[in-house]
Amino acid sequence: MSALEKYILAIITTDSTKASGGTAVFICKTKEEMDFYAKNLEAILDGIAHAIGEDMYIVVKH
Repeated sequence: MSALEKYILAIITTDSTKASGGTAVFICKTKEEMDFYAKNLEAILDGIAHAIGEDMYIVVKH
């Protein structure tokens, strides 16, 4: 049996229709706010933030 090695810690988006359930979802009003959340959550959660298009980041544990 293998342990889960990679997983999504958080989703940060400006489009609430693109994310739901399963992990923490942060809905932001602006791209600047989204960038701020991604940068800080990356450090707080000890993960890596990846931009998934113009309106979404995911913070992943590798």
